[in-house]
Amino acid sequence: MKALIFPGQGSQKIGMAKAMVEAFPWAAEMAARADSLLGRRLSEICYNGPEEELKKTVNTQPAIFLTSAILTEWLRRNGWEYGATAGHSLGEYNALFAAGVASFEDLIRLVNIRARAMEEACPAGTGAMSAVMMLGREELEQVCREASVEGVCQIANYNCPGQLVISGLASAVKKAGELAIARGARKVVPLEVSGPFHSPLMQKARDQVAAELEKISFSNARVPVFCNVDAQPTVAAAELKRKLLDQITGSVRYEDTVNNMLTQGISEFVEVGPGKVLAGLNKKIAPAANTTFATDPQTLEQLLQVNQAS
Repeated sequence: MKALIFPGQGSQKIGMAKAMVEAFPWAAEMAARADSLLGRRLSEICYNGPEEELKKTVNTQPAIFLTSAILTEWLRRNGWEYGATAGHSLGEYNALFAAGVASFEDLIRLVNIRARAMEEACPAGTGAMSAVMMLGREELEQVCREASVEGVCQIANYNCPGQLVISGLASAVKKAGELAIARGARKVVPLEVSGPFHSPLMQKARDQVAAELEKISFSNARVPVFCNVDAQPTVAAAELKRKLLDQITGSVRYEDTVNNMLTQGISEFVEVGPGKVLAGLNKKIAPAANTTFATDPQTLEQLLQVNQAS
């Protein structure tokens, strides 16, 4: 069984979606609709940057959502079948779109609000995130508990074996990094982010997204969505809404998600988005798993040819 997986913030690159929009009139229409809904030329930032604009959270998140949604629409139009979806952080919104939970219009508006709310939730400089390399999750969880005497600190991303991300108050994250090195971590790398994502410091953003989410109608998923906060397959609309909100202040359990998908009979993953970030994580989580890419018209055609041949 095949599953679609969707990357989050960090997978963006200048030029994403451009080839799709140039090749397919319906893709150009989706991009134009996004610009109209958001009241700005998001598509131009996707195609041409500049990079400093594309890297801003308020642009990055809706730009990646748009790109992945266009690629998903191509798969739909070409009869591509899949039995589950999942996404990394922001990518969960694309997973919901691919599972038929909500409309493109509602979801891109929601992503736009999420992006702005997350950027503004915590005063600049008060929060931080760091990647911690080669330390076990139980050990790092204990480190975060010890560092919490300084303030909020928790594991934000369980990405893959040997790669975890911590988030919280800047002083607590710094303390946790020092403790992690002392406990044997190979490296701690501070991340260039606009806030302490996936930590309780994002509560204000959660509240803002919750208010908007109340206005949006969700349907039960057509295929199970493996959600970030518990890595479990979820179909019920109410549960999907709750888990989407919990994700803003909770951890992204991507490693557990992939492992659970494998146990549920997923044998092939297709990363749908502007890069190959999740494919790299998948190699470390499950080296035998087959992960392919849907990034542009060429890779989509290759996917279709392989699918027809099999």
